[in-house]
Amino acid sequence: MPFRIGKRTADEDSDAKEMSFLEHLEEFRWHIVKALLGIVLATIVCSIYADWIVQDMLMKPLRLAGMKAQVLTPYGIVLLYMQAVLICGFIISMPNTLYWLWKFVAPGLMRRERRYVGWIVGFTSLCFFAGVAFAYLLLMPAALQFFAGFGTENIDLNPSMDHYISFVLMLLVGSGLVFELPMISYFLTKMGLLTPQFMRRYRRHSIVVILILAAVVTPSPDFITQGMLAVPMLLLYELSIHVSRVTLRRKEASDSETLQQETPS
Repeated sequence: MPFRIGKRTADEDSDAKEMSFLEHLEEFRWHIVKALLGIVLATIVCSIYADWIVQDMLMKPLRLAGMKAQVLTPYGIVLLYMQAVLICGFIISMPNTLYWLWKFVAPGLMRRERRYVGWIVGFTSLCFFAGVAFAYLLLMPAALQFFAGFGTENIDLNPSMDHYISFVLMLLVGSGLVFELPMISYFLTKMGLLTPQFMRRYRRHSIVVILILAAVVTPSPDFITQGMLAVPMLLLYELSIHVSRVTLRRKEASDSETLQQETPS
């Protein structure tokens, strides 16, 4: 049985090719392979600059906080380098990953919608990188300064290197994913699963959810880091309401236009 994603009109997509379900799975598999290939290539590039990434980039916030890291196992330094270059490769290759994801989704869109795939990929990548930059420039220094304030003369605060790198990378990736909230709102609205009225109605409930999510995303238990992440999340929620409203308005206009084209005169 032929399988088709999305709704098309005959005039707009007369050249569309119907694909079976297994053909869609095969196409999806190749898109995943290409996305993973991008991650591998980015990881290889990051491995070339591994010393700069670990020593200059990831360790810089720790040095500014007046702390030093230590390695507790003989193989710990190797594992943390591997973890650092892998996560950095994932972050850098995010535009490529999003591109191949959209290449799979694009055939299910109308022709005029497919023209904006490049813009969507660019804006989604920008949101992700903005979240990573926010975590690196603001969240990490604030959290480390907060922890450094608990040091005493009898107790040196020297975190283990593997735990510190895990803390940093989890914070970077988690913040980047959180900043995708406007794009998630866009897609759910396009799918008819979300409306701006729904988001306004449950605005108070969303505040509780955002506070819980901020506590989950930030690996540190301090309220300062969690609060600093919760504030932009609340702003992103309000932005998502606007995105949902604009998307719904355009979707209704597009559906009305499609209905007029399909209605015989």
